[in-house]
Order: sequence, then C-alpha cells, then structure tokens
Amino acid sequence: MTVKDDSFTDWKNREEIAESMIPMIGRLHRERDVTVLLHSRSLVNKSVVSILKTHRFARQIAGEELSVTDTLPFVQALTTLDLGPSQIDIGRLAEIHQADDRGLSVAEFTAEAVAGATGGNKIDRREPRDVVLYGFGRIGRLVARLLIEKAGSGNGLRLRAIVVRGGGDQDIIKRASLLRRDSIHGQFQGTITVDEAESAIIANGNTIKVIYANDPSEVDYTAYGIDNAILIDNTGKWRDREGLSQHLRPGIDKVVLTAPGKGDVPNIVHGVNHDTIKPDEQILSCASCTTNAIVPPLKAMADEYGVLRGHVETVHSFTNDQNLLDNYHKADRRGRSAPLNMVITETGAASAVAKALPDLKAPITGSSIRVPVPDVSIAILSLRLGRETTREEVLDHLRDVSLTSPLKRQIDFTTAPDAVSSDFIGSRHSSIVDAGATKVDGDNAILYLWYDNEFGYSCQVVRVVQHVTGVEYPTYPAPAV
Repeated sequence: MTVKDDSFTDWKNREEIAESMIPMIGRLHRERDVTVLLHSRSLVNKSVVSILKTHRFARQIAGEELSVTDTLPFVQALTTLDLGPSQIDIGRLAEIHQADDRGLSVAEFTAEAVAGATGGNKIDRREPRDVVLYGFGRIGRLVARLLIEKAGSGNGLRLRAIVVRGGGDQDIIKRASLLRRDSIHGQFQGTITVDEAESAIIANGNTIKVIYANDPSEVDYTAYGIDNAILIDNTGKWRDREGLSQHLRPGIDKVVLTAPGKGDVPNIVHGVNHDTIKPDEQILSCASCTTNAIVPPLKAMADEYGVLRGHVETVHSFTNDQNLLDNYHKADRRGRSAPLNMVITETGAASAVAKALPDLKAPITGSSIRVPVPDVSIAILSLRLGRETTREEVLDHLRDVSLTSPLKRQIDFTTAPDAVSSDFIGSRHSSIVDAGATKVDGDNAILYLWYDNEFGYSCQVVRVVQHVTGVEYPTYPAPAV
C-alpha cells in the first residue's frame, strides 16, 4: 500500500470516528445542557469535517494535532455520567490525562475531572430567560444567530422579540432575508420562515415577534407574553443611565448596551471584570469591540510582567457609521468614502481600559485608522513592561493563557505564517494573538491582535448576557488561575 493510500485510509477512519461523536455530543447538549468543547471551541452541531478541522487546529496552539482517536473515549465516558449543565473541554481532558501519572483509565479520570458537574454536585437546569433585541443591524442580527444557535437545549436564553422602526412594505420579509443571508458571515445555519399575519420570524423553531416602535416608551412587553427579560440595545442611540433607563418597561428586567457606556454605566469585558456585576444592576454596557480585543491580552501581560504604559493603534474595518461615497458626516474625515480610503479617526477603547481594569494605573493612549475591508480588525498594542523579557517567553505565556487560563474564551493564538484578516471572520474569541508578528525587545513588547469586530464581539455580548441571567455554566476541567 502506498503512502497516499495510507493517508486516505487514515482519513476515512477518522471521518468514521468523528461521525460517531456527533449523536453523542448532540444528546449531551439537548438532554443534559452539556456543551462539548475542544480547546474552547464548541463541537455542538458541527459537521464531520468541522470536527476534524478543529482537532487539527489544536496544533496551532498546543504544538501538535489532536486525534479523534484520542478524544473519542472521553466523549464516550461523558455519556455514562450523571451530568448537569456544564461545558466540558475534551481537548483539555486528553491533555491533562496524558500528563497524569496515576494510571487512571479514561473513564476514571473523566469522572474525577468533571465531578463538580455530576450527581449531587450538579447545578439545576435553568428556566428559559426571555431576551429582546432593540435594533436589528449588524450586531443585532449576529447576536440573534448566536441566541438561536444556543437555544438547542431549550433551557438557556430565548430570543422572544426584536424591536425596530417600521420600514414600509415587506419590512419583515426583508429583515428575515438579512438574517438568512449575510455577505460576510454566510448563510444562517438552519431554517427561517415568516408569519406576516403574526408579525413573527420563525428561526429553527424559535418564534421571534417583530415589534414596530419609534421609541422605548411605546412598548409594553408583557402584552407579548414577555416577562423578566434582558433587553439588548444594539442602536447605540442612548449610552448613559438616564437614556437606557427608558427601556425598563413592563416585561424588561435588565438592559445591556452593545456600545461603550457613559457616566456610571459599568463597561463589562467578559473574562476580565464580568464578576464585578452587582446582582441588582439593571443597566450595563459591553464596551466596544476594540476594548474587548485589547483588555484581555493587556490583563494577561500586566499580571505576568507589569505594564508601565501603553499605546494601541487599531486598523479597523469600515462600518455603517461611515459613508459609502463622500457625503456630509458630523465627525471629521468619516464623511469620506469608506471603501475607497484609509480614514484616520479616534477610538475610545484606550480610555475605556480604566473602567475594565481599574487596578491598572499605567497610562494607555490610542488611535484608529479605518480601512477598506468589511470585517476583522487588528489592534497593535505597544507596551512598556515592568521587567525585561524575551519574545519566546511572551509567546509561551500567551499561548498558555489561550489554552488553560480563565481568559481562554477571550484570547486565541495563531502561529500561521501567512495569516491575513479574512482568516479570522467568524472567530468566537475577542482577540487572536499573531505569534509571527509579535515583537519583544527587553522591556518593550508589541502585540498584534486580530479580532472579528462583528462576530467575536457579539460572542462577548452573549457571554455577558449568559452571566447576568445565570445560564453561564461552569467549565471543566476548571481553567488554571
């Protein structure tokens, strides 16, 4: 048999193993609210090829490819346990088990590693929590996709309604079409139908009421059977407590803003300061996409090396706030054509660092250039560190953070030598460290951080909403602190 034949036979064998994983992963999710991960990447509702690619991607961050032959026994072991709602990373299980010298079987080791989610230790499944989207633009539609995707078990967040201004004939059909097809993020994974008589969009069985209103005061959500809901404001029209409080109408319990908050509105970056949210806080912000991109790696660097000062330069994709062709805009330069120019502008991300990392006293400055790409940006974070180090040490630290720390859902790591912006469309991390571009000289470090400013940010928004609603389930094995 030739090497070529051996490779193909090996591929077919791995396809068969991945195929056998799918129903087990699906049942764990639907019946027990268990999400199976591989190095922080969900395997729920993934195809055979996607599962194999995720295993192969492990070589980018762990140094070597994971085989489905290594992880299948852990999935099988999970199906035999009395599991409660949780997230379980089989990549980490396999890695830790390999280093364990006690001679435990996979079944014994798995039972021990996830003991906090089994038997009398497991938490109760939550009742579904209503969510309302106020505004249905770029972020609103991506958050909708994520909420629908995560509704598989029926015990998490439940998207009940979107609120928009009326747009004329066939408004609901056009909005459903924008949810169904996206020029950047591709087709919606599932089915979408429209019930014009009931003013509803049905996506993967989820009935989503479309409410038309020009102002928050026009809506009584209880009239639609919505109660104790989280409202996500995607318009950015109101950013302070007074303005956002207008959303606290009958049926709405909390308001989450998908833009930087002003005044005393808490700016939350999940993974960094989400545990500071007070239980009775009704209004909070998820800060900006750029703040979410720079704060997690900034914290990782500050915790390990100390940071004396820093500057962030963001090369940011254009947004709907800019003009397609030259036209009047109230802001300087943003009136010039977005797809034809690089546009120097401002970013509030640097000043927002203080809200997310109040213990970091180092001054952080920032600026931004908008460029003619529709999605994915890069933040160039230049830091003066508290001690000297080496490039190898910094990369080892950030790789470890991306794999084992509480920031592993926020920070990803790539060693791909030819990575470009489009490679990161659809990334669920808020920041991806580009190892090849990283520069370190003594106490100076420059990090190049890719981020999908649409989808990665939307994932962070959903994580914050999961946290404040109590449906953010624990992860096993527990991240290293």
